[in-house]
Amino acid sequence: MNKTGTKRIETPRLILRPFVPEDAEAMYRNWASDPAVTEFLTWPPHGSVEATRLLLADWCPRYAGGDYFQWAIELRELGEAVGSIAAVKLNESVGAAELGYCLGRAWWGRGLMPEALGAVLDYLFDEVGLQRVAACHDARNPRSGRVMEKAGMRLEGTWRQAGRNNRGVCDEVWHAMLRADREGKERL
Repeated sequence: MNKTGTKRIETPRLILRPFVPEDAEAMYRNWASDPAVTEFLTWPPHGSVEATRLLLADWCPRYAGGDYFQWAIELRELGEAVGSIAAVKLNESVGAAELGYCLGRAWWGRGLMPEALGAVLDYLFDEVGLQRVAACHDARNPRSGRVMEKAGMRLEGTWRQAGRNNRGVCDEVWHAMLRADREGKERL
């Protein structure tokens, strides 16, 4: 695994970049305080912009290590962050990562998250050198699974009653992509 860290990635509509402390107000306003956004996530809505500032104060110093992958999703036309995408778990021994993402409700249904996820998958395989990238969603949130499918991830299966989020214990539906999937061949 190459410890390239969170580098700026550009897509036609998005700029994926490291968070900065100045993102606190946009993050709080655009998604972190919205119960609809956090409904299927593992963290509660932020109660104040100060909670968001404290979180960013924890995240931002981690970028220096090269093994922290946490992007702000900035909409070019708006010029501010509207969501996030991150490697929430890394397993360096097998070259694997698990991803998590969220997007402000005002931008749902516009194809922005598959665009961001596809760009991050490319980066993690091509620059970081990972062999596997996976993500899961609550079975009651099939739209998140559709994002994964649009980005080219394959359905692997359901882990019954394996997770907990803001709705309680849930079935986790797992999708993944292997380096070999991108190259059009199966691993033996």
